[in-house]
Amino acid sequence: MKKVLTFVVLPIIAIVIGYIIFTSIQEPVVFEKQRKFRESVAIERLKDIRTLQVAYKTKHNRFAGSIDTLIDFYNNGVITVVKQIGSMDDSVAVAQKKVFRDSIKIAVRDTLLKREGFIIDSIQFIPFSGKQKIEMKAIIGKVSGVDVPLFEAAVPFEILLNGLNRQLVINLKADRIDTERYPGLKVGSIEAPNNNAGNWE
Repeated sequence: MKKVLTFVVLPIIAIVIGYIIFTSIQEPVVFEKQRKFRESVAIERLKDIRTLQVAYKTKHNRFAGSIDTLIDFYNNGVITVVKQIGSMDDSVAVAQKKVFRDSIKIAVRDTLLKREGFIIDSIQFIPFSGKQKIEMKAIIGKVSGVDVPLFEAAVPFEILLNGLNRQLVINLKADRIDTERYPGLKVGSIEAPNNNAGNWE
């Protein structure tokens, strides 16, 4: 009986304990790897929203109030691009009036976010969440007594990191809240104007 305990049971217990220790050490490493990957996808999506919002504001003097409006703007909108013909440094060309600016209208979809694999409809969804939508708001706010268009788009950790280690997600959120930061990824702000910066920048 002692031999069975020594040669069979104890090695099995040692293996089980070793496995538990290994997985407990590896869990935060795996979580961080997955978190960074998911965040990189979400950040790209938030940057795309910012790009479209800035173009939309240039044309309409305000930010779009919904992502559906941004998608429509991408699919059907046009923007004016000013092209300079000749160089202002060429005094002869300037004197001969051969330097001028020409305005041309270009479809938004032919100008912005032209990269392989880009699908406009995907910008509304939080990555890895199924079909949960990115939270977006746009207002005209007062900054030093002046009306200023503001927007923000946000991806909460609660949704972005769903399915990963629950306790580590709770810890991450608590750390952000304790330091008075948004518990997730956010671009722009309707409360504290930040020149449309992302909180990861």
